[in-house]
Amino acid sequence: MESSAPRSSRWKLHGILAVFLGYVLVILALMWWWDTEPDYFDPIKATQEMATARQQTVVVGTATTSALIRSTEVMLDKRGGYLSNDKLPPGVLMDNIPNWEFGVVTASRDLTRALRNEFSRSQTQSVEDKDLQEAEPLISSPNDRWLLPGSESQYRKAIAHIESYATRLADANKDDAQFYARADNLSDFLSVVSTRLGSLSQRLSASVGQVRIDTDLANDPNAQQSRPAASSRVVKTPWTEIDDNFYEARGYTWALREQLEAIRVDFGPVLRDKNAMISLEQVIREIEEAQKPLSSPMVLNGSPFGFFGNHSLVLANYISRANAALIELRELLKRG
Repeated sequence: MESSAPRSSRWKLHGILAVFLGYVLVILALMWWWDTEPDYFDPIKATQEMATARQQTVVVGTATTSALIRSTEVMLDKRGGYLSNDKLPPGVLMDNIPNWEFGVVTASRDLTRALRNEFSRSQTQSVEDKDLQEAEPLISSPNDRWLLPGSESQYRKAIAHIESYATRLADANKDDAQFYARADNLSDFLSVVSTRLGSLSQRLSASVGQVRIDTDLANDPNAQQSRPAASSRVVKTPWTEIDDNFYEARGYTWALREQLEAIRVDFGPVLRDKNAMISLEQVIREIEEAQKPLSSPMVLNGSPFGFFGNHSLVLANYISRANAALIELRELLKRG
């Protein structure tokens, strides 16, 4: 007669395997469900909704601050929440969306810094806004911090301060808060954006490897640098970082598109006066092309003229074209 002990052991083993398999399937399902970039939202509609919620009118600066608030909230409240600081599965196993989040955080930091240093101040000797003075270091907190205070709590505190600033923009106290929609302020902000886009384009283009000539000193015979560089060098992104750069660029351009749509409203009179509205429309159009859905289940890295596509080069092309239009826009703001 067969002993019941071995049979009991086999049932226990089967039960453990079934639980483990179920756990793995749940993890895979969550990874598939969370690995989705959020949709585009209408920043103008978001502006109206926030103004209605505050029972205030829309003033100059409301659109830009509302776009910053909503884009940061979308990043925090999307499927799966904020993943960059997760230490347990499935978040810790994912890298595409966390890199997308880092791109959004970078764009949010740039605009918050511009609000603090340029848009809210009439001149360099003027006093900083009290809420933006608190929001800028909070949004600059590390993006992967999980110990208290976590990244999410710091970013939500930053949002609260930006909301307070936006509320004071539209209140009855005209000396409480200001937003100065001037050509020089916008040009300063777009200079930072242009630097970001140029860096992203170069990193994406390095997915296939490039021989780059050293132009660091810009042909200035008296210029120096801390360490001598070779006259040319091969720059190539490690294969493990190709999708990281791709999704970081996607996150940054997603948030930037929302910001520029709002800037088109707040800076409308300035842009029309400088004949620069069409240039801004061109920047937005190129960024929209960069946001088209990825039909492939993975980021392909084929050779430039090979049989398989190279998604990084395609994205770099759109970002470079957006940056070229952005440079033209800045020139119009300076002399238009």
